[in-house]
Amino acid sequence: MKRSLLKGSALLLMSSFVFYACSENNLEDALELQNDLSDDSSQDHYDMGSYVLEGSYIVVFNEDVVGDSSSKYGSDYPSTTRMVRELATEVLGSFQMKGDLIEHVYSRSVMGVSAQLSDEEANLLLKDPRVAYVEKDQMFTLAPPPGKGPGGGGDGGGGSDPQEIPWGITRVNGGATYTGSGVAWIIDSGIEASHEDLNVDVSRGFNAFTKGRDGDLSSDRNGHGTHVAGTVAAKDNNVGVIGVAAGATVIPVKVLDSRGSGSYSGVIAGIDHVAANGSNGDVANMSLGGGFSQAVNDAVEAAAATGVKFALAAGNESTDAGTKSPASANGPNIYTISAMAEGDVWASFSNYNNPPVDYCEPGVAVKSTWPGNGYNTISGTSMASPHAAGLLLLGNISSDGSVSGDPDGNPDAIGVN
Repeated sequence: MKRSLLKGSALLLMSSFVFYACSENNLEDALELQNDLSDDSSQDHYDMGSYVLEGSYIVVFNEDVVGDSSSKYGSDYPSTTRMVRELATEVLGSFQMKGDLIEHVYSRSVMGVSAQLSDEEANLLLKDPRVAYVEKDQMFTLAPPPGKGPGGGGDGGGGSDPQEIPWGITRVNGGATYTGSGVAWIIDSGIEASHEDLNVDVSRGFNAFTKGRDGDLSSDRNGHGTHVAGTVAAKDNNVGVIGVAAGATVIPVKVLDSRGSGSYSGVIAGIDHVAANGSNGDVANMSLGGGFSQAVNDAVEAAAATGVKFALAAGNESTDAGTKSPASANGPNIYTISAMAEGDVWASFSNYNNPPVDYCEPGVAVKSTWPGNGYNTISGTSMASPHAAGLLLLGNISSDGSVSGDPDGNPDAIGVN
């Protein structure tokens, strides 16, 4: 059955913090405005807000149509990507739209593309039986903690400090040196590859940004992704901190820029890369999100079906996680994570409800790696989710009690090794 997500635009507006019209030419202005709006000095955690990107759409095709076309293509990722691009060009062309409107192409999670379209053109595409649904793209932004502008340095100094085990690592029984073959795909703002406390494999990574200051995959000009990576896998090397699965390889999948902003179309491209290149036993962490997106959820669920386990931040708006994406994605190999403070006490900012929440993990005053070979202490479900990602690398998650003060009245289990 064809789903027209354009008809749900009112729901999309309600699930976003702000509705802001943004074209390719004024995207930079929109990002700057978001930073001004999100500079809340009372904030001590990363909020996640989203905006509709006018003129940008995600077009998802019916998989049976894509399958019928696959016989003349190879099964490798470049071949399937070419197949979907040609299908998209054909579909657009049937309505006198140009193929150069296509931006991202997806062939291993959802089968589809992102494209620059008018509302009228997007509605026309829904008439094509090959199209499953069309969804407005969204931009979302992580607001920085107080005193930490985007790309700012961390607290705690560099590698000369003695090593410590953050409280969250202790609480989840983490910190053992990782000896498995799995890797952690960090779908975020990048990872500082030169950080002495991290094993970073840039060669297998992905960058949604092809130019400008965010075009370097070996850098993280925001800090969020580097912090997440450290909680998953900081080394046991006598300096800094220790991660849950100490020393595991982390791979940057950069979908957030130096401001902590990204588009859902770019996020799906990152998920698609993981689905194509990940292996059974790998984990992917997504400490990001915003308003509900069927396309993002479908992409996560399809990628998880390949055997890669996904840890998803529940979000920091003190609301139902089921209204957010990717937090509301559900299915095998998908774990949505709420946040708690020391003493197993609910973090007031954390989103809630089960489903989709599976476990609660440490997310308040979490110390981890930061650009500049430094360390930083910040809070959020963004910090809770990588605890679960590290546990998933080590094996199956066990539970040890439940969090107190869960607002939905059904206390989340605390995930441990």
